[in-house]
Amino acid sequence: MFSTVLPNALRFLLTSLLWPSNSPRNVLKFDLRHEHAVTPANHIAFANIPTSLHPLSFEINTYPMKTYRPSSFEAHSEAMRRSLRLAQSSPLDWWDKEVQGPDVNNRTTVLTLAKMTYDAYMEPSDQEWYELGPDWNHTYPFGWEPDSDGFRGHIFVSTDNSTVVVSIKGTSAGWIVGGGGPTVQKDKLNDNLLFSCCCARVGPTWSTVCDCYSEGYRCDQNCLERSLVDESLFYPIGINLYNNVTYMYPDADIWIVGHSLGGALASLVGVTFGVPVVAFEAPGEKLASRRLHLPSPPSTQHITHVYHTADPIAMGTCNGIASSCALTGYAMESRCHLGRSIVFDTVGKCGWGVDIRTHPIKTVIERLLTQDWDPENNRGVPTAQEEDNCLDCYNWEFGEYKNITHIRS
Repeated sequence: MFSTVLPNALRFLLTSLLWPSNSPRNVLKFDLRHEHAVTPANHIAFANIPTSLHPLSFEINTYPMKTYRPSSFEAHSEAMRRSLRLAQSSPLDWWDKEVQGPDVNNRTTVLTLAKMTYDAYMEPSDQEWYELGPDWNHTYPFGWEPDSDGFRGHIFVSTDNSTVVVSIKGTSAGWIVGGGGPTVQKDKLNDNLLFSCCCARVGPTWSTVCDCYSEGYRCDQNCLERSLVDESLFYPIGINLYNNVTYMYPDADIWIVGHSLGGALASLVGVTFGVPVVAFEAPGEKLASRRLHLPSPPSTQHITHVYHTADPIAMGTCNGIASSCALTGYAMESRCHLGRSIVFDTVGKCGWGVDIRTHPIKTVIERLLTQDWDPENNRGVPTAQEEDNCLDCYNWEFGEYKNITHIRS
């Protein structure tokens, strides 16, 4: 279903970047090595950052964590297909593996990953690009031309090639970092498909993004599920990207980070392959994972969400026809997250007001992670915990109401 083969010329070029190392794994040094983007033809495009220009290296603390991975991607895909098309469960073997993951209890590690996430919205030459040190390489972008309208981000590689961090861009819009650009329309389509209860049917005047609504608060479940698997959407593209990165770095640990839509996509790809994820201010993606029929591993503790209580998108409260999200055309109605969540109580502890303008990743970087959250108890960040008693779309009824599926671009 998804191609994992790179062109020969690119394969030979990337192979030349690989070398073994016996460096310690508790602290990793990273360089920016590649940029990635999706072309108008939905192909993954990479740009290599010349190492001869001495790019910055920066450190991230790690710790060992257990993840669960499907026995093979083919078995995982078959289980998804049987569940989606035949409503049948297929047995799926999960292999547990200990990997070096980011130390999410360390504030400086979370801060560095947040800056990498912010930079997914930028080209290195952009004045808003976060400098991670004095020797950071400013280089030309690749795949960020005006007609590139899809999945974007950067790829960071540790200097010993043991760990790769894929940073995925979130939604570009006027009230989020990015301020618009060529990806806006497709970002919005993915938001409204993944995070709405029923095709972005917020009110009677809304144009839905799929034909699954069936009067009142009823929605066709089969139609909804099929609307999420079109190969032009971001989840399948993310799967393709991950397969290409593992081809480039077959022996490396892969981490995925992202903000908002990018964070939710990072989580969905991360739960598919059992790799560490840190997602910032992401809307609830558990609903989308069920609709995609992603097989459930024994644990999702390798996924960490970081958000604060003043952000109505991450909290799942930016909904209703009069909400800030709805007024800008976004149906952000989900609230439940996979894995564990590090939640900064900025409303209760800091007196922030709930406001969509607190959603950007820059708020997290410059207002939350500049100092320890609870220095008296030696806590740089709040404790990561699972979300209890979370329910999405409780007022909707889902069943077999239609036989037609159509996605509107």
